[in-house]
Amino acid sequence: MSVLTDKNAGKTALLMGNEALVRGALEAGVRVAAGYPGTPSSDIIENLAKVADERNIYVEWSVNEKVSLEVAAAGSFAGLRSLCVMKQNGVNVASDFLLHLALSGTRAGMVLIPCDDPGSISSVNEGESRHFARLVEVPLLEPGNFQEAREMVRWAFELSEQFRTLVMVRSVTRLSHASGNVTLGELPESDTKAYFRFDGNLLDAQTGPVITAPVPMRHANQQKKLKQIAEVFETSKFNTYTGPEKPELLIITSSACSLYSVEAVSLLKLEDRVGILKLGTTWPLPEKLVKSHITKAGAVLFVEEVLPFLEENVKVLALDSIEETGIKKYYGKINGTIPSVNEMNPDHVIKALTSIIGVEYSGMPADYEQKANIAMFTKAPARELTFCPGCPHRASFWSIHNSLAMDNRDGFVCGDIGCYTMAILGAGFNSIKTAHAMGSGTGIASGFGKLGMFGMEQPVVSVCGDSTFFHAGMPPLVNAIHNGSDMLMIILDNRGTAMTGFQPHPGLEVDAMGNRADATDIAEVCRALGATVVTSDPFDIAGTQEKLMDTIENGKGARVMILRQICALSPEKKGKKQYEVTVDTSLCRGTDCGCDRLCTRVFRCPGLVWNKAGGHAQIDEIICAGCGVCTDICPAGAIKRSEVTK
Repeated sequence: MSVLTDKNAGKTALLMGNEALVRGALEAGVRVAAGYPGTPSSDIIENLAKVADERNIYVEWSVNEKVSLEVAAAGSFAGLRSLCVMKQNGVNVASDFLLHLALSGTRAGMVLIPCDDPGSISSVNEGESRHFARLVEVPLLEPGNFQEAREMVRWAFELSEQFRTLVMVRSVTRLSHASGNVTLGELPESDTKAYFRFDGNLLDAQTGPVITAPVPMRHANQQKKLKQIAEVFETSKFNTYTGPEKPELLIITSSACSLYSVEAVSLLKLEDRVGILKLGTTWPLPEKLVKSHITKAGAVLFVEEVLPFLEENVKVLALDSIEETGIKKYYGKINGTIPSVNEMNPDHVIKALTSIIGVEYSGMPADYEQKANIAMFTKAPARELTFCPGCPHRASFWSIHNSLAMDNRDGFVCGDIGCYTMAILGAGFNSIKTAHAMGSGTGIASGFGKLGMFGMEQPVVSVCGDSTFFHAGMPPLVNAIHNGSDMLMIILDNRGTAMTGFQPHPGLEVDAMGNRADATDIAEVCRALGATVVTSDPFDIAGTQEKLMDTIENGKGARVMILRQICALSPEKKGKKQYEVTVDTSLCRGTDCGCDRLCTRVFRCPGLVWNKAGGHAQIDEIICAGCGVCTDICPAGAIKRSEVTK
């Protein structure tokens, strides 16, 4: 039995933050859960999928975040508690429906968990989701530890039902992926039947049709709800204060930053001078609570990730009530006391406290720091970002790069988000020249492909992953086909959402819960849209380059090429070698070859290494995935492959 479904209420368990969020949802009686994969949020849906049968839950990976929010909303409208999960970028994708859902309201409890990524640890940006709560006017909660993660999600469903509104519970990477002790609560038994009622008055969101119009009345009702929620927040147990009655400095913080603040104050031994107001209900602000603490403080420091969300909201509140709170000095991101980019940590808080209060602190001896820097920057081996051994993307971009080079018209590649984004770098032979949001590569290529009327003759190529194709790749392809854009869309089909853990997508015959599902054929979709389609195996270097050259040189309008090969780390392929690869050292001429170490200097698969002493390439048998592509790269024929006998 999973600890997530352990019925021993009161038991203490070690849970990862995302697991604590899942346990809270299970204790709340969640029945529908949907999301789109994205680190650091992916574990939530994955863990719910594992216990879906046991707890009678419907769980799905939706094609994108907007659809996942719509699927979860259907559950709420039909009287089932529902959950939607995504990373920070996904809230942008879901924002269109999010704005409408905030106006229409919900029925059964509905919670949105966005997991933000301060520091861009597993993202291309560190944009945050908190601002959407203020933008669309829904309540925002932020757990500060693992116990709160469980309790807050459970309470969020109750709050949602009390006010018939979506509730956002924001996590961050350091909370989602760290672990801590959690005391378990009761797991309910439920046989709630889904039923969507729509026979009531048009203006009654609970019994009539669920719509967002007329806007003025709905908007006014939404703001009324927020004022009522703010009153509830005034006495929430998730807002806590520790410190002296009248602190010299008040830290206002939230989420994981509250832990950094406590550590910093403790290390500096400032418990009798600095107070910490940890807010778990960050929008709308519990105004009376915040004002009472500001009034007693000498100055205020804001510690949060990433942008000054709390800082701005509290300053507006303080300005409106300056006669009550008095004139204070405020420190935070706006005046540069706290960095406005990257993750927060105790060192940043310590630096801020020492500069404000004037105490001294040294985290490490100067000579130790000097030695650590020398070791880090001079003794540690250089490691570049690269594709895994046996990755089909390396082979794909080898062919794409070489084909565009041989075409000799200065063609280029527009990319988007996925493992293949690394093709901006040497791992993909610097092939990608634009990279933005999911699906944007094809959208931008669609625009470039219409610039022939202005004399542009460069071949335009876009690359898009298979999961990304379903998420955001089809609309720009339709746009390119309809408008006659001269471009080639290359779909890198590695049979799964590889970057976030091989979650299934509509192109596969399995769903999030492991059940058989109908697969959608990407090639047939593209043909149905009106594109010509060519398919190739990227490990077939010669065949792929021939098809690429022909498609680039002779094709007109919007074309599609699908390069299909399973990811080397996929569950079906991991640890299984197709070939044993060796180097015939008598044929390898190394630096004396005309290629000048093409295999290890340019192709640079981690499974290929340069034996400096021997003056030849060699295979790292531990790392090599056995794809055999390097055999086709070596102009001297020194790299050999043989079929692995089963």
